[in-house]
Amino acid sequence: MRDFKLRVLALILFAFGLGLCIYKVNVFGLPLQPGQDEEVWTVQARIAFKGSGKPTKVQFAIPHEAPGFVTLDEDYISGNYGLAVESERENRWANWAVRRANGPQTLYYRISIARDQNSNEMTGGSQPPFPEAPFYPEPYNSAIKAILDDVRLESADIATYTRELLIQLNADKPNENVELLRGRANNDEAWVFEISEVLKGARIPNRILYGLELNESVNNAQLKPWLQVHNGKRWLSFNPLTGQPGLPDNFLVWRIGGGPLVWVEGSGAAEVVFSAARNYREIVDIARKRAERMGSSLVDASLFNLPLETQNVYRVLLMVPLGALLVVILRNVIGIRTFGTFMPVLIAMAFRETQLLWGIILFTVMIAIGLSIRFYLDRLMLLLVPRLASVLIIVVIMMILISILTHQFGGTRAMSVALFPMVIMAMTIERMSIVWEELGAGDALKEGAGSLFTAILGYMLMTNETLNHLFFVFPELLFCMLAVTLLFGRYTGYRLTELWRFRAALKFEPPESKS
Repeated sequence: MRDFKLRVLALILFAFGLGLCIYKVNVFGLPLQPGQDEEVWTVQARIAFKGSGKPTKVQFAIPHEAPGFVTLDEDYISGNYGLAVESERENRWANWAVRRANGPQTLYYRISIARDQNSNEMTGGSQPPFPEAPFYPEPYNSAIKAILDDVRLESADIATYTRELLIQLNADKPNENVELLRGRANNDEAWVFEISEVLKGARIPNRILYGLELNESVNNAQLKPWLQVHNGKRWLSFNPLTGQPGLPDNFLVWRIGGGPLVWVEGSGAAEVVFSAARNYREIVDIARKRAERMGSSLVDASLFNLPLETQNVYRVLLMVPLGALLVVILRNVIGIRTFGTFMPVLIAMAFRETQLLWGIILFTVMIAIGLSIRFYLDRLMLLLVPRLASVLIIVVIMMILISILTHQFGGTRAMSVALFPMVIMAMTIERMSIVWEELGAGDALKEGAGSLFTAILGYMLMTNETLNHLFFVFPELLFCMLAVTLLFGRYTGYRLTELWRFRAALKFEPPESKS
């Protein structure tokens, strides 16, 4: 019954830790590998106008909802201008104001964005009303009605209706009705407006949105118009010049609807110039911004919110349970003998600073010297506590002498010997000497070699870059480690070293009984 309860508890802990990790990977996009970068676009709008010496107000449309992207940073560079940001239905506005604007004036708006696969569609919002059919003068009225009748026969719903209409209006060889309508538009933006008016004639709710295509790093970019229709549930996007459904992958929606992009009161007209540059940023930062945008409480529980000094401490501490699990496996399953339970883990942590080769040398030298001195102390017939205190003092003296000597010879790594845990070293020397006296030099050396071997493996695990990344970004994996440790706590089978020890008995075949 106890085994069943333990297995259920371990299963719950493991499923919780692994499930939370999978959720953070799939929803927030947190990476499983360290050092991964993601494409980030920085888009800048430069607003230039000439001040007339009067009080001036500037209103500029800025992105509100950017499907397919997550906003990382947003900056307003405006000198001595006051700034207020307002939201108005589908759009957002930056409002600058200054008491006097003299001479050339320049304002900047800058936004950094990254791809977000979880927000490819624009939010639905409230359903727009059906538009009133506009008035078309003849002969345009007859031409538009003929076009709409033809499209209605070749469509089944709003989506197919819109696509068929766009295909006919943008055909390479249009009929006379389409040619007549094209004559009303002298550029792409005016043509998209005409298409919107035609859709209103079919009582289809629609709107024009403007955005930037971020294909390459560019200067002097222009906003491109795009068409959207509402099918009663959500907005559907279409390329107004080809009829292709959906928004392009790198299309940053800047504003929705008509009207001026920038409006200036008190000074001359403004000119807006867009530029975009592509760079790369740590994918973990992008995932954190994505989680903040989603309003997830997991962001508040993240280690990334801690002060930087505390983060660095936990980057080390989170690897200690991994070293402890290694000790459990090596001792209980494989059967490697060590001095103490977690002494190899602490030595492995010291190896992180001394580096592995120097750490092994320093550890071996200090244990050898300390063991020799410990045997000498036996002749003095000291009590246990004074003897341990004496060994501890000797360990500190050895650390000082090794650091001074290596410094004199220009060494640096050996100076890190002070990072070895002094009390653990003293206890190791004491324990090794007792085993030496009670069981002999062979057993003492085996336990010493086992401790060193375990520390080396622990060092390799605890300095693995991928494992460091996983346990810091996904600390819930500790629940998985706890589950595995609990299961090993009920292991009562043979250790691997015991199978080797009794190999002769396993090969023994009893003699056949005589009849």
